[in-house]
Amino acid sequence: MAALYLPLVAGILSTILAFVMLRKTLSYPAGSEKMKKLSGYIQEGAETFLGQEAKKIFLVAIIIAAVLGIVFRSFTYPICLLFGALVSELAGIIGMKTATRANSRVAEGAKEGLPQAFKVAFSGGSVMGLAVAGFSLTGLVIVMLVFKDSFVYEAINGIQKTSSGISYIDAVMLLSSYSLGASLIALFDRVGGGMYTKAADMSADLVGKTEAHLPEDDPRNPATIADNVGDNVGDVAGLGADILESYVASVISAIILTVFMRIADTNLAAGSAYVMTESQFTGLILVPVLIAAAGVFASIIGIFFVAYMKTKDASKALGNGNLITGGLVLALTAIIIGVAAPDYHFNDTFILNPEFVSRWRIFFAIAFGLIAGIIISRLSEYYTSDKYGPTKKLAKKTKSGVAINITEGLALGMGSTLWPVIVLALSILGAYLSAGVYGIAIAALGMLSFVGYIVTVDSYGPIADNAGGIAQMAELDPKVRDITDNLDSVGNTTAAIGKGFAIGSAAFAALGLIVSYIWGAATTSAEIINNPVVNLVEPFTIIGVLIGGMLPFFFTSLLIRGVADTADLMITEIRRQFKEKPGILKGTEEADHIRCIEITTKGAIGKMLPPGIIAIVTPFIIGFLFGKAAVAGLLLGGLASAIMIAIFSANSGGAWDNAKKYIEAGNEGGKGTETHAAAVVGDTVGDPLKDTVGPSMDILIKLMSVISLVFGSLFPNQPFFM
Repeated sequence: MAALYLPLVAGILSTILAFVMLRKTLSYPAGSEKMKKLSGYIQEGAETFLGQEAKKIFLVAIIIAAVLGIVFRSFTYPICLLFGALVSELAGIIGMKTATRANSRVAEGAKEGLPQAFKVAFSGGSVMGLAVAGFSLTGLVIVMLVFKDSFVYEAINGIQKTSSGISYIDAVMLLSSYSLGASLIALFDRVGGGMYTKAADMSADLVGKTEAHLPEDDPRNPATIADNVGDNVGDVAGLGADILESYVASVISAIILTVFMRIADTNLAAGSAYVMTESQFTGLILVPVLIAAAGVFASIIGIFFVAYMKTKDASKALGNGNLITGGLVLALTAIIIGVAAPDYHFNDTFILNPEFVSRWRIFFAIAFGLIAGIIISRLSEYYTSDKYGPTKKLAKKTKSGVAINITEGLALGMGSTLWPVIVLALSILGAYLSAGVYGIAIAALGMLSFVGYIVTVDSYGPIADNAGGIAQMAELDPKVRDITDNLDSVGNTTAAIGKGFAIGSAAFAALGLIVSYIWGAATTSAEIINNPVVNLVEPFTIIGVLIGGMLPFFFTSLLIRGVADTADLMITEIRRQFKEKPGILKGTEEADHIRCIEITTKGAIGKMLPPGIIAIVTPFIIGFLFGKAAVAGLLLGGLASAIMIAIFSANSGGAWDNAKKYIEAGNEGGKGTETHAAAVVGDTVGDPLKDTVGPSMDILIKLMSVISLVFGSLFPNQPFFM
């Protein structure tokens, strides 16, 4: 396990460089006193929300940690859970604090031109990217080093048991607990932050734009500051926690599968020439962690390449950085496979070639994941960017009114599920044929190995968006807003690409975790050896599949209703202020933005708990009512349903948003027309879909999978009434 010190160095280096880039970002001038004041309002609102949200989340985490410790009579598992939650939360806090301080600096940099504004925005985003990569990898390696005895060959020859006689592997529990902590933070940060940002965005648009005919980010709109706060709590802190959780899950799913492969192999082939050796086991454990380290090193190089280059084309700069980072990842991965990955024999029906798996088949599995991620992200760009036909067609049809805009947007999103799903299916098959279920799990890492760069690019967008808001509120030269809008437009495209990677990796990682659950729920060595494949015609499995397919839809309804309820309160408040203070619209009185922030914060915090609790308790309810097979059905049904909703929501919402921006740029009539008003309404329909529902789906299924994996051995084999 000495090789783990390389990933540890990579994680620590990434963390250190995050603070280096933080210092660099803060060294740029913050602008006029008015700009600093506006930025301060956004900082205060974001930090207040995140502080109140963290109290609720950690209360839930502590309760689950206590249950985990009591059930398994262990203090190490709860520590790992809380450590995973802390790592995720800290990364989000650092990234968000940087973003809220970079916004005015980007606006000030835009006075000098696009290259300077881009440099500041990218530097600010890199803090989040480097922090996510550094914190998550460092935390994972610390867990593995502190509890290293659980990851060595001799320690897992036998099956460790709890006092109840239930089979459990210490290594699986440690990693699953760490992942569970990260997943809890990710879910609530995404749900809470998504509700906040979209409630503020919807109310600012519906009242400010369509009723009062105010421009975007007008200081007379009481919801403008809350809207800008939302960009940070939803699209920076929430996004960072989301990608961090996906990254952690993609690494540990491969490690956990290795542990189960070792147990099945040992018991099935005792005395056989095909028994997995110590070096083979250690190699399969280390490969995903080493690839993650390679991704961190590649991300660091890619980030600094883009951060220090001079460019007048933000899109081209980010694209070049993506190519450099991706190329480095592939090259370093090939070296790691050649040096550290084993050729191994494995006796198991999940592997089509049970006698021999070449190390290079692992590389092919990773390549399938990376290629799938690139294709899915490009498909997301195609369906949502105003450079391509689908969004242009949506903008054109908006001339016929709101109803046509909404129906066309729904059709676009639903139809856009076809090719991404086909790509996912083919890549899953390719990864499986390459290296079995281990290949499927490690393919997720192929998508997210350069997570530092992905999060950097995604975080840069909201910073640029905030800068545009400050430019508008501070009444800077219109050219400044044009530059920030240009950066923001590129950020919207990169965000769609990032969502494509997150959705694709979720399918791979969740499938690996589901297979691990099926193995981990076994209570005897024989069940592990024989791979208890789910019987799909068993009624209790079908019940699980049906409930699993329904759950993401019910979850979605809670999220949309939460956004709508909070937006309703905000709209009422904005109208009240306009009515009682007519001087606001004349510019002689100041809008009360603090009241709007309070409403949005209270609404989002209160509405985020029910969906999160449902995601946590559902596996327990199904497991204890209908048995282990029903939980497997729940996870499979939930996976299929969640992936469809995620793709549909992201693409419909993105297309509605960019169709509005396309019209605002002067196309199809431009601003102030009936077409523009219809596009604004369509955009508000898409807001909760693309930034609340879509990003939450992949977390939902992975959280349920990890909970099932951790507590699966407690579920009965048969329903309680039989």
